[in-house]
Amino acid sequence: MIDNKDKVAVVFGVRNDSSIAYDVALKLHQSGCKVALSYVAETKNEVLYLMEKLGIDTRFAAEVDVRNDADINSFLKAVYEGLGPIDYILHGVAFGSQQVMCYSLPGSNEAPPSYIDIPFEDFMDSFNISAFSLLRIARLAEPLLSKNASILTLTYNASQRVFPPYAGMAINKAALENIVLYLASYFRGKQVRVNAISAGLVMTTSAGGIYGVRRLRKMGKFTAPLGNIDAGDVGNTALYYFSDLSKKVTGNIHFVDGGFNIMGIGVDGE
Repeated sequence: MIDNKDKVAVVFGVRNDSSIAYDVALKLHQSGCKVALSYVAETKNEVLYLMEKLGIDTRFAAEVDVRNDADINSFLKAVYEGLGPIDYILHGVAFGSQQVMCYSLPGSNEAPPSYIDIPFEDFMDSFNISAFSLLRIARLAEPLLSKNASILTLTYNASQRVFPPYAGMAINKAALENIVLYLASYFRGKQVRVNAISAGLVMTTSAGGIYGVRRLRKMGKFTAPLGNIDAGDVGNTALYYFSDLSKKVTGNIHFVDGGFNIMGIGVDGE
């Protein structure tokens, strides 16, 4: 078992107990970490309930808008001053409006928004939350990090392949992965590592907003050599990056998708 006793972890992006970020937070807590969670107004009660259920100190939870430097800075400084230098950060936040994701609401007779018509303002807001926020968090966290700290984010294979239901969010994931590479190089002097997990489709609350998500899961079942994944598979991999086992691994895009990313077509396993 990985021993993270006395390590300090900050997790951005927990919505509820179906979130990938929640499973990561759970694994960090079970490994001995002192864990701090951010939330937004609509998820506050759920996040605080989950922390209390696990026995995590709710004093180190805060409402954070990742578009706001002051919110992030206040949260990270409170963790640093209360728990010590930060060893691990999970960036697990993403958001895209209906106009960015290009889907129509269930039961609607309206055609979905067109990819070519994605509104600039909607897209820039989703980019700010889903991609640039990693750079913002890393910048504000830099003076508060311990030696050999680890920063991890969550991405998706739509950054490299066309998944029409993912539309504008795919641009954000491509940008996010590029930010990972440049941050990995930037932090070389401090030996801070920055990596990403490219997770297969997990049935989270956020995934439920993707048009045709059940069809995509069905595709994954017969396309990926090892089939679909769940949040626990991502949490287990995250624990590797949030431990000394990965102390010489940086700039990595680590696929946890049952092998979906290697396939060109589905293969009947029978």
